[in-house]
Amino acid sequence: MSESISMGATLCDIRKRRGLSQKGLSEASGVSISLIRKLEQGQVDHTRLETAHKLATALRVPTTHLLDRHESPEGADPDSSPDAEAWASVRHAVERPPTDTATEAPTLEGVQAAADAVGRAWATNQLATAATLLPPALRDAEALGDEGREAHAYVLQLAGALLTQTRQYDAAETALRQALDTAQGRHRSASVAGTMCWLAIRQGRLTQARTLATRWADDVEPRVSRATAADLAAWGGLLLHLASACVRDNRPGEAADALRFAQAAAVMTGHELPVGRRMASWGPLTVAYKRAERHMVVDRPDKVLEIAEGTEAHTSDAGRVQNGFNRHQLDVAAAHIRMRHHARAVKVLSGVHARVPEWLAQQRYAKDILGDVVKRRRTLTPEMRRLADAVGLPL
Repeated sequence: MSESISMGATLCDIRKRRGLSQKGLSEASGVSISLIRKLEQGQVDHTRLETAHKLATALRVPTTHLLDRHESPEGADPDSSPDAEAWASVRHAVERPPTDTATEAPTLEGVQAAADAVGRAWATNQLATAATLLPPALRDAEALGDEGREAHAYVLQLAGALLTQTRQYDAAETALRQALDTAQGRHRSASVAGTMCWLAIRQGRLTQARTLATRWADDVEPRVSRATAADLAAWGGLLLHLASACVRDNRPGEAADALRFAQAAAVMTGHELPVGRRMASWGPLTVAYKRAERHMVVDRPDKVLEIAEGTEAHTSDAGRVQNGFNRHQLDVAAAHIRMRHHARAVKVLSGVHARVPEWLAQQRYAKDILGDVVKRRRTLTPEMRRLADAVGLPL
């Protein structure tokens, strides 16, 4: 039995238990009756996580009650990525042992410099550059042995994050498991675990993400009286992953608790820390962006725009190239769509495209947002047409 049929049968059973017709579920969830019908009849291969969340909310069950643990609402086929071929060498470097063809042995300084170069490409969303730099960086870090374990774990984590970003999930999981095995310090291990949570969320494996984030957050929870900024960042980052998984699994109370603790850790940190080797920014702004994401998931676009207005003046020019801010801007654009501010949504998307065109092209969220704009417009402005081409919106 296919995974979509399995989900459809579960959806049908719960809907009947709630006393809802397909039409009633459609009205309560905002999901079209035709899609509900296709899901229940097993006529579609998979559904988006956002759709599953809407259905689960209407049915008053956790989202994971609808999703088979192997189902991937985002689409887990490596060939589904538009740039899968460009990443073939990265997948090869992750999945197969390196062949030693180097004419000279790598040095620790050289491996660390290569790792930092990949990290800068990741932080500034230069995906093509990262794809070029990763294979030799992985090869040299592997060849260095124990001396380069920290750098090797970092490069493997970068590979896992970038493969997740480009929806090549099997290879991403391989890279992250290797990274966790290689990592030595608890901060690196916690950071890798956080990236694994993100991978699980993108695949719709929300229970796994919640369990992993909870376990690692408990393990690294610092003693407040002597916590360093790095300790707070490791703990707070995991709490944010936990909140993301909980809100998508229709567990608003748990999400609110996780965000409250993360906010406390951010206040203790006092300011926004740069990405560095932690893979993600951390601080009050990052927590604010996650609060906005939570409001978007539960359909409170007014709160998203309120947070955006309050944080705009505090975001530096350098911060605008970081993943957290750009992802937040997609929530802002989506909130404008919900509020019927279509021109403002397009303006926000144009700003993201100007900063990180490669990154935006990978975002299905952006495609969904622009698709909503196109459906509501009789004619498109030149800017709208350019954005539609940039995100690969079907003609």
